[in-house]
This record gives sequence, structure tokens and C-alpha cells, in this order.
Amino acid sequence: QVHAIESGGGLVQAGGSLRLSCRASGRSISKYVMGWYRQAPGEERELVADISWRGHTADYADSVKGRFIISRDNAKNTVDLQMNRLKPEDTAVYYCNMNPAQSDFWGQGTQVTVSS
Repeated sequence: QVHAIESGGGLVQAGGSLRLSCRASGRSISKYVMGWYRQAPGEERELVADISWRGHTADYADSVKGRFIISRDNAKNTVDLQMNRLKPEDTAVYYCNMNPAQSDFWGQGTQVTVSS
């Protein structure tokens, strides 16, 4: 089955950094706009960053702008999210998917917990 496989989450103190990675199982993502999403407990899933299929353009939610950097390697079929200066409000499960998201591509996500 084709889906995303996310990794790199963990527990980090406020102000710290994490790097998330996503690879696509059994499917090339090289021609898609790809995004990182997150869902905090009791909240709806939100898009935090996306990147054009060539990697030339990236957009960010205001809440992460200047702290997160999205990148991709089409040869490796991966999309990464470098997260710096993390805040407790960044705590969530992080997922990658196309933008717009495809319902059958969601993976299990990776948990990011930021302690104050």
C-alpha cells in the first residue's frame, strides 16, 4: 500500500531543534507539491509548510515562519522539515502528504513534544 512514512520526532526542550523526514512508500512524489501537516490534541490538522515539486518555492504558516524549513530530495523520494527554536505550542503529531492532501496517503505521523 502506498503511503507516507514519517520519522524524526521526539521530546525536546523549548528552544531546541528537530529534523523530520518523510519518505513515500511505493510511489514517486517528485511531481507533487508536498506539505508537512500537524495535529495537536483536540485540534484540527493544519498545514504548516509546503514546497513546490522542484523545490524552488516554499510557503509556511505564520506560526512557524522563520523557524521551520522544508526541503525535498526527489532522487531519494523524501521531504524533510527542519524545526528550530521549538515552542511548546509546536507539540503535535506531524504528517506529510501532498498539497492538496490525498486521503489514501496519510501515514501514522511522528510525535513531536516540546517541553517548557
